[in-house]
Amino acid sequence: MAKLFVLYEHAAGFGLFSVNEFEEVSMLLPQVEASVTDLSRFNAIVKLVSFSPFKTAVSALENANAVSEGILPQDLAVFLDTALPVKKKKVTLGVADSKIGAAIVEALGIQCSHTGAVPEILRGIRMHFASMVKGFTPKSAGVAQLGLGHSYSRAKVKFNVHRSDNMIIQSIALLDLLDKDINTFSMRIREWYSYHFPELVKIVPDNHMYAKVAQYIKDRKSLTQESVAELEEILMDTEKAQAIVDASKMSMGMDISVVDLMNIQMFAGRVVRLSDYRKQLAEYLHSKMGNVAPNLQSLIGDQVGARLISKAGSLTNLAKYPASTVQILGAEKALFRALKTRTNTPKYGLLYHSTYIGRAGVKNKGRISRFLANKCAIASRIDCFTEAPSNVFGDALKQQVEDRLKFYESGEPPRKNTEVMEEAMALNDELQKAEKKKKKKKKRAAAENGDVSMKSENGQDTTMDNGEEESAEPPKKKKKKKKNKEEA
Repeated sequence: MAKLFVLYEHAAGFGLFSVNEFEEVSMLLPQVEASVTDLSRFNAIVKLVSFSPFKTAVSALENANAVSEGILPQDLAVFLDTALPVKKKKVTLGVADSKIGAAIVEALGIQCSHTGAVPEILRGIRMHFASMVKGFTPKSAGVAQLGLGHSYSRAKVKFNVHRSDNMIIQSIALLDLLDKDINTFSMRIREWYSYHFPELVKIVPDNHMYAKVAQYIKDRKSLTQESVAELEEILMDTEKAQAIVDASKMSMGMDISVVDLMNIQMFAGRVVRLSDYRKQLAEYLHSKMGNVAPNLQSLIGDQVGARLISKAGSLTNLAKYPASTVQILGAEKALFRALKTRTNTPKYGLLYHSTYIGRAGVKNKGRISRFLANKCAIASRIDCFTEAPSNVFGDALKQQVEDRLKFYESGEPPRKNTEVMEEAMALNDELQKAEKKKKKKKKRAAAENGDVSMKSENGQDTTMDNGEEESAEPPKKKKKKKKNKEEA
């Protein structure tokens, strides 16, 4: 009969417990659940065999990370090897997680179980752990759990400069919100100012320019022929500036008080500042995408790539998605509605906003979206798992999509994927070698600039090395010693 042992991972260390009468315990699961809350009854079933405390907080964090990822740490392997009986074939080890159980089976050959009475026994151990270990108190257990919890959380949410996809997610969300707000505010300023100068809408259709012009004009009656030059600086168009001045003289708009014009001017200034900030945010997003996902950026652009990362939750999640999921990412409602009504499923989601699908014909939109999703999946995986990010593969994948579009239009056969990828890999290797050479040159230049060179009065170069100075005096002293020897 196999004897049951239970492994318990605590913030202070690993504990191994033996369970008496395992067969009866598994048969009487309701009685076990009732005895968990009573310490005396629980001690009759479960007893501590061995406890291995962590030596340092760093060791506790390393073991906690390994166990959470389903990896058997070295400390736990040594502990189980020494604490369990020699005949491990007659032993069953109860664990909380099936992943760590599979790692123990593979490494040590010990049979593991995480079902049946094991969860209830672990619940009782967790409740009475401080009382079952000698010299351990609930206060010390709480301190250990708090310290490990803080360090474990810090390690999970640690900020990585090179993989700051959270900044991309927040930036694209704010960019979409700014677009909606600027459009709404622009419509409001058009309606508001059109009471005074209705002809300006047809002359300046752009929202950003309209707000700038309205902020400058204020009262249309104040415009003169001298205002054309300043309007030209704003609009960068002489004809439009002259048209605004001409229309102001024959406008059908109503007169507005000074207070109303002040409010319109303040609101127009807000809209202009929002538009300027929107441009700055777009530049920030462009730089972030170049650092985090350069290949995805080269393939489908900043905003579509950022929306894919935002919808997936992170670049790592996007890299794990298959191409079929990437293709319909953003069209979940349409997909489930089609599955429910048994109609055609959507061909594309967020990828519809890329230029490739708009350029494709009606018959080829589904094909190009499937092909583009395949390339996006490849680009996201390269960006996520490469150590030296570059846009070489993104440019190659973009050219493949362009060639596929030509194939649909003219029938010209595209190049094979293996050839394109081999060329991209060769080019990437050359770029990495060039960067390594540049780094070596910089190090050499820094080392040469760090050496302090000195010149003696005789014009001979002498160097300072570790605080020791070489000069021309020691040879003279040697000559004097030789003369003294000859005289002797």
